[in-house]
This record gives sequence, structure tokens and C-alpha cells, in this order.
Amino acid sequence: MKEFSFYKNIIKRPLDFLLALVAFIIFSPFLLITAVMVRVKLGSPVLFKQERPGLNERIFTLYKFRTMKDLRDEKGELLKDKDRLTPFGKALRASSLDELPELMNIIKGDMSIVGPRPLLTVYLPLYNEEQKKRHLVRPGLTGLAQVMGRNALTWNEKFALDIEYVNHITFLKDVKIIGKTVKQVFLKDGINMSEEEPMEEFKGSRSV
Repeated sequence: MKEFSFYKNIIKRPLDFLLALVAFIIFSPFLLITAVMVRVKLGSPVLFKQERPGLNERIFTLYKFRTMKDLRDEKGELLKDKDRLTPFGKALRASSLDELPELMNIIKGDMSIVGPRPLLTVYLPLYNEEQKKRHLVRPGLTGLAQVMGRNALTWNEKFALDIEYVNHITFLKDVKIIGKTVKQVFLKDGINMSEEEPMEEFKGSRSV
């Protein structure tokens, strides 16, 4: 138990910061090129920003590259995601390049490299006591649910994997999750990385 606590409470955050900073420097050319292409093909703003709950349900601003156009109907309402998602946006999602700005969230301390993915703030009142445990740790760039099926999983399955991770955080488990994530990104192995279809809305523990 002491070894687990030492990694989780002492090592994990500094290691996240160091690895995210190194990754940000290494991938800075890709960040710059992607930002320019997003500006040209999709317009501004280049970054998609959205409030998400983090550690202890503290709200933070999540950063991603924009993947959809700002297309609206005659009433000024945004069109459905599938109608605004362009082939370029699909390519960004398939390559996971849209996720690279989240390195800034990790450097700032909003997120971790590995942890439960940050969901929408509107879901906060819908969690039961067990599901709320996902906020006992920083949300992650990737997580156990992401390498075990992602959008193919039900909400119950995702939350169960989130809580399993929260209850058993180890260095070896984080390394394995990162390795599986890299494999999935480059080989498109096991899950649909494009996320062309949005995740089904969470309606509460009784509805999942």
C-alpha cells in the first residue's frame, strides 16, 4: 500500500509534468503545423475550449484543436456534429492530433497523462456515489476505459474501468495503458479512433 501511495501521491504528478513538457517540446512543430492547417481549413478559433470537471470536481478549461466548422441553420442554431465534422476534422481525430493541446492541461496540473477521461460538467449531478470516485484523481489524456474499448463500451463499463483504475493506480499500469494507447493510435487497433459518431449521452446511473 505504501508503494502505491508513494507513486500516486509523490511520483505521478512530477512525472506527468516532465513527460508532458518534453512531449510538448518534441511535438511543437506538429502543433504549429496543425494550428496553421486548422486556421486555414476550419477558421478560427484554432483551439476548442470547454469546461470540464477535474480533480475533486474542480472545473478547468480543456484544450483541443478544433475539428468542426461553425455551420448554423437559418435560425442560427449550430448544425449536428456529423454535419459540421469535415474530412480534415475526421483525420485530426483519427490521428489523435486534436488531443495534443491537452499537453498544456497536463503541464498546468489540470490533467494527468493517465486517468479517467474528463467528461461534461452537466453530468456531475447524475453520478452515483461510486461513479463520483472518478474525480478522486486528475482526469487523463488517456485511460483504462480508452484502451479497453472506448466508445464501444457502455457507460456502466466505462465507469467500472474508471473506478478500477482509481482504486489501483500503479506505475506499471500507467506504462501499460500508455503503451496500448500508442499502439491504438498508430495501428488503429481495437477501437474506433475517429469518433465520427458522438458518444451516447449519459442520462444518469439508472439509465445506463
